[in-house]
Amino acid sequence: MKKNTLKQKLDAGQATLGPFVGFPSPAIVETMGWLGFDFVIIDCEHGPIDYETAENMIRAAELSGTTAIVRIGLNEQQHIQRYMDAGAHGVLIPLVNNGSDAQKVVDSVKYPPIGKRGAFSGRGAQFGVGAGPDYFEKANEETFVAIQIETPEAIENADEIVATPNVDAVFLGPGDLSLNFGIPGQMEHERVVEAIESIAAKIIAAGKHVGTLGNHPAHAKFWHDRGVNWLVSSATRHMIAGSTEYLKGTKQALDS
Repeated sequence: MKKNTLKQKLDAGQATLGPFVGFPSPAIVETMGWLGFDFVIIDCEHGPIDYETAENMIRAAELSGTTAIVRIGLNEQQHIQRYMDAGAHGVLIPLVNNGSDAQKVVDSVKYPPIGKRGAFSGRGAQFGVGAGPDYFEKANEETFVAIQIETPEAIENADEIVATPNVDAVFLGPGDLSLNFGIPGQMEHERVVEAIESIAAKIIAAGKHVGTLGNHPAHAKFWHDRGVNWLVSSATRHMIAGSTEYLKGTKQALDS
């Protein structure tokens, strides 16, 4: 099992940057790595990415030296462990609403005695070639468990969610929080910001890592100043922003 550089950096107190990738494209993931992002989150909750494509996107992340985390929409062991067997270094599971939900994620990602994940010689275990008898112990050390708090129920149960052993990080989704607060799309609304700040303080106090969106530099700086080191953006937003800047600048140049 390769070292999880995202986990290493976060444990060392470093800020980490990486995008959601919702396109079924290994090339985009590979490019994000060559650009220097610390991680990518392959988004299998939303969008059309299928299992086989996700495996190739994980390969692409490894090739360009970035950490592949997979966001999986179904919190069930037989589903989650397929992506882990494909070589993912960790998961981000949405809609975790209580401590029981959080424990299910840990059980699906970690092998016994920590969790309940079943043994299989997939990509993560080098297809059984050269992984060695200590593979399961190493995998438990290197895999990254992240969960999302994004509903009123989860906010109410935040203490028990955050206290779940072997959860490495909690992602606070401003988009879904704003939607559930009845202010859809207002991700910088004071109610959303206050909720994230309040829960982030609990997560940090518990010795775990906090993640949220940092789609632009000022946004990322705002949350980093409040102890958030897992700063997530969007490959789609980067593409739109870069293309918009190019089109505007080039048209102005051609018209001058």
